Amino acid sequence: MENKIYIIGIGPGSSEYLTKKAVDTVKTSDYTVGSTRAIDLFDDVNNKIAFNVKDLLDKLEKGVDLAIEGNTVSILSTGDPGFSGVLNTVLRIANEKNFPEEKIEVIPGISSLQLAAARNHIQWDNANVMTFHGRENIEYILKVINNGKTTIALPSKKVRDMAQFLLDNGVDEHREVVVCERLSYDDEKIVRSTLKDIANSEFTYMCIMAVSYTHLTLPTNSRV
Repeated sequence: MENKIYIIGIGPGSSEYLTKKAVDTVKTSDYTVGSTRAIDLFDDVNNKIAFNVKDLLDKLEKGVDLAIEGNTVSILSTGDPGFSGVLNTVLRIANEKNFPEEKIEVIPGISSLQLAAARNHIQWDNANVMTFHGRENIEYILKVINNGKTTIALPSKKVRDMAQFLLDNGVDEHREVVVCERLSYDDEKIVRSTLKDIANSEFTYMCIMAVSYTHLTLPTNSRV
């Protein structure tokens, strides 16, 4: 056994987007920590430690403790660990417990934001890329929403709430918006409509929102 922590990005949700590095690392780890949905993506797991929202911190601490005891531990993070993932949280816990940072390896994954950009042919290094996951203050989006670039965002709560926030702050109701819902799953849905229509629509929490700088030229509520 080697006392090491791997923080592994598992992609947007479907096992098709798991990297070989992720699969091989989990297979050889003594313990794997993650949500039940994340762990179930892997066929070969030795010891599973599943968490939910309420006990997330406790289970992450347990994972670090197991590494301190001499185990190899994989910690799973949806998408990429460095984008609305558990990277900073694990690093903080490890630092508090004096676990050496050089024994922590991050294995990147494909984020849902990357997949949303791919699905919609967006050159995302020329877009405003933002995450509001777990954040109450979303006002920063107002600083970039009118800068001439597409804004790709992971909403904080409901998509319709973010759309309404933009409307309330003067963003044109005819701006083109694409909502990518449950990307990579069998029931994936991509909706292209106006900002106003999106503010009056319901989506699940597993969404990426792309706000174009142009007005909509397709019929509203188009499935693409």
